[in-house]
Amino acid sequence: MACESFKIIRTLYYMHRKQLSFLFIGIGFHFFAQDTVQFKDVVISSYLSERPMLRAPASVAVVDSTQISKQSGQSLLPMLNTVPGVRMEERSPGSYRLSIRGSLLRSPFGVRNIKVYIDEFPLTNGGGDTYLNLLDFSGINNIEVLKGPDGSLFGANSGGVVRISPNNLHRDSSFVSIATGAGSFGLFRENINVQQCIDKNVLSVSEAWQRSDGYRQNSALDRKYIQLADRFNYKSNAQLRFFFFYSDLNYQTPGGLTQSEFEQNPRAARPATKTLPSAIQQCAAVRDKTLFGGISEDIKINEKVRYVASVFGSQTFFENPFITNYETRNETNAGTRTWLEVNNRADLRIKLKWDLGIEAQQTHSSIFNYGNYLGNKDTVQAADKLIATQAFAFTRLSTDINNVWLIDASLSYNYNRLDFTHIQPNPIPKNNIIFRPQLMPRLSASYCINKTISLRGIISRGYSPPTLDEIRSSNNIINTSLQPESGWNYEIGLRLRTLNNSLWWDVSAFYYRLDHAIVDRIDVNGNEYFINSGGTNQPGIESQIVIQVIKQNTTHFIRQIELRNSYTLNLFTFRNYVNGLDNYSGNNVTGIPKHVSVTGLTVNFPLNIYLFGQYNYTSAIALNDANTTYANEYHLILLKVGYKFIVKKTIAFEINGGVDNLLNQRYSLGNDLNAIGGRYYNAAMPRNYFVNFIVSL
Repeated sequence: MACESFKIIRTLYYMHRKQLSFLFIGIGFHFFAQDTVQFKDVVISSYLSERPMLRAPASVAVVDSTQISKQSGQSLLPMLNTVPGVRMEERSPGSYRLSIRGSLLRSPFGVRNIKVYIDEFPLTNGGGDTYLNLLDFSGINNIEVLKGPDGSLFGANSGGVVRISPNNLHRDSSFVSIATGAGSFGLFRENINVQQCIDKNVLSVSEAWQRSDGYRQNSALDRKYIQLADRFNYKSNAQLRFFFFYSDLNYQTPGGLTQSEFEQNPRAARPATKTLPSAIQQCAAVRDKTLFGGISEDIKINEKVRYVASVFGSQTFFENPFITNYETRNETNAGTRTWLEVNNRADLRIKLKWDLGIEAQQTHSSIFNYGNYLGNKDTVQAADKLIATQAFAFTRLSTDINNVWLIDASLSYNYNRLDFTHIQPNPIPKNNIIFRPQLMPRLSASYCINKTISLRGIISRGYSPPTLDEIRSSNNIINTSLQPESGWNYEIGLRLRTLNNSLWWDVSAFYYRLDHAIVDRIDVNGNEYFINSGGTNQPGIESQIVIQVIKQNTTHFIRQIELRNSYTLNLFTFRNYVNGLDNYSGNNVTGIPKHVSVTGLTVNFPLNIYLFGQYNYTSAIALNDANTTYANEYHLILLKVGYKFIVKKTIAFEINGGVDNLLNQRYSLGNDLNAIGGRYYNAAMPRNYFVNFIVSL
């Protein structure tokens, strides 16, 4: 593995030495900084127990509450896009797409091929779909992103895992926080966070409401959200955690524009054609009301044995008046996740941890498609009842040798099944699709050269069956021929921090060979369907640098400076991809930019005044598999200034504001890939402004 990975790195360097040179310039810049400041070691908790980031044998990134608070405060998008290898898009406000290392091919909207958890509970349902846009960022404390296939502990996925923590498990203090904000294009939001600590119980409640008119026609958003998270230590060795949220989401969908329409009037919604009405005429929108909940118990039976058990479920009512039809869904999801961990003595030179667990869930969906008559349901076009079942058993052996080597060997056995009954227009008795059970192994190791440098290597298998939305897509046909995608990922990485903790650098090089890649296609009526391509070759490099340039001080005019940069190089191409008479082998993978660089700078001044700036460069993006059309590169600048002050040591005030897309770039933040008629473009907001006011007690 090391030999193959070294060849990949060498090839990538000679092909892109100019683009990579800034990484070493950034490292060199640190040594010219006169002052530094220590910052705490990052700890990750996604791998069943906490471990320091430096030693973790995984490509993982953490977005903590401090980084979240630096953004404009409107969506998850800008903060997740600071993670190398991650691309989040928003076709219109509320219409999220999330990609880790190239999985956007399968996501015309929504989140697929990525497993998302909230605490111990999968937000991804039994059908493989994730309604990430239901969440409000005010109820999120931090996010851990596990990049690359990680199915040995988390089930079928070939993209990665996102784990969201709704509150700080190490914070036991009571507080109240009230925030309100406003911005361009009718943006308004408010949220209240309350945490109450009573003896052994910590209860957190978060409420939020956000609405906006949107930049484009027919792109308004309205989301009402309430969340409850409770942690009860009913014994010294046992803990109960409860998590619930209810989200009422309503957003309009303006639809894609052609290049000429995009250039002439980017604010327009999709116009009518000779055969189809416009998005405005059809009242195109998405309405999603979901109640989600889970209960988890964590028991340390003794110093060597720990047991965790969780149950969870959700109820979703979904409506989507679209240009060609009107879809409704009633989905019920329920499941469980449980695991046992056994350790040997903590004082031994060779420390062992063995984990064994299962996760299973099932989603019942009733999907009806009607004709759409000016935003109202017409006659039934199709009706189906589907039951998606997924289950897997997993085991892991973790070996810690003298606090130098950390070796993980893990394996999961995955089962996926879809039962369906076609009700209308032509009833078909119950049928099923059973995908052959699959093993997903993962072997990883990290080696600490000293207290400041560690190396890691990873081999893992990715496997992801088509989701319910891909098998029964918007053309209302159940595609029984669609096959799962799978592949092997090879990866090496390095983490470095200076002795005074003023510099952190995490870099990795990977090669992912994916077979039977699932790609999105559009039929002549504008409906989506999916096919298997031959596969993809996905070599890449990811780097993240954090530099504390000037230490925290109370005497200088500039009290502190922090510099961050993340860089992603994707050299993804199709392999053996033939569609009819067209051969796309060797073409760039659709929807994936080759280069993305995000740089953030935080400067603190006297009187608790701070300045935050962020620059995002994204290179050109192929919009179709033939690579005949590309979206232009773009440069985004965000500036934010804030002022904090404290009254009587118990009340803290903060006011902040800023400007996003300072350069007023015209770009599309969520392209409709392979769109018929060249309707690729969904214009993002031009220059826009925001202001927030926060009171904390």
